[in-house]
Amino acid sequence: MNNTDLQAQRTPCEVWTRVMGYHRPVSQFNTGKKSEHYSRKHFTECVAANHHFRDAYAKQQANTA
Repeated sequence: MNNTDLQAQRTPCEVWTRVMGYHRPVSQFNTGKKSEHYSRKHFTECVAANHHFRDAYAKQQANTA
């Protein structure tokens, strides 16, 4: 499957975020609010979970060796 076929199969995704206690699509933000949204630092759950797993796995391997 080439890249053109993969692009044709993609589905547009609308990003929502919480603003002032309620959720709203980012596409409806004004220019200043979009700029603020894209400069946010987002939490990456996978990195945090992998870090925890790696530490626990290393301890387990040290105890069995």
